[in-house]
Amino acid sequence: MYKQLFAIFGNPVSHSKSPLMHNLSFQGLGFDGCYTRYLLEDGTTLKKTFFDLGLKGINITVPHKEHAYNACDELDPFAKKVGAVNTIMEKEGKLYGYNTDAPGFLKAISEFKDIKTVLFLGAGGTAQSTSRILRDEGYEVILLNRSEGRLEKFKEDGFETYTFENFISKEYDLVINMTSAGLEDDSLPAPLEILEQVIPTAKACVDVIYGKETPFLKLAKTYGKPTKDGSDMLLYQGIIAFEHFTNHQYSFDKIEPHMKKAFML
Repeated sequence: MYKQLFAIFGNPVSHSKSPLMHNLSFQGLGFDGCYTRYLLEDGTTLKKTFFDLGLKGINITVPHKEHAYNACDELDPFAKKVGAVNTIMEKEGKLYGYNTDAPGFLKAISEFKDIKTVLFLGAGGTAQSTSRILRDEGYEVILLNRSEGRLEKFKEDGFETYTFENFISKEYDLVINMTSAGLEDDSLPAPLEILEQVIPTAKACVDVIYGKETPFLKLAKTYGKPTKDGSDMLLYQGIIAFEHFTNHQYSFDKIEPHMKKAFML
């Protein structure tokens, strides 16, 4: 049987740890697969690019998660519910879409205890899926975004939403940066005056960006807050994606030690 090819699509994508994570797991578990990265500049070409490259499966990162959703022929019930896809598999010429971000995220924040209210900074594809799964698990999720446009879907779904202009501060147990602010620069996910209102009363601060201490996390640490980057979320969603890639041949616990090595190198 020929080697199955997998990739991550995104822009930017050069920083992605996913190829190392998946290739270590393929190697460690003896699965004949190879995983690479692909800089996709135009999300509308996602489906064509997938087939042109002869891929079996992909992960999708910012800013293409909604394009990924639209490219699928079939959707997993949860992906359909949240309107965002970050994992795609090809089966008999059709693209099947899944969301592994949300369950991965839920597992990653489970270490923080007594969390009831969660403030999301940003309202993109990752926020779309994780807000739903957190609400389903009993958390109250509030969203703050630069502009009104992206908040419409959340409003329709009954979430409390704010823009920078109309934000009303209160106490939030967990403040989470859901944007790419700080990934390649020193920008913050919201105006400093807003962050200086919400961080001091929070129990912890989380950033979905991994592999670096972002300006947001640095600011949280000046207030003595426990912080967490996106490494665990990345690991857990990667394991769940790997389960799909290998047609559930391996359990979560079997995959985890191999994939975890990528964070130690």
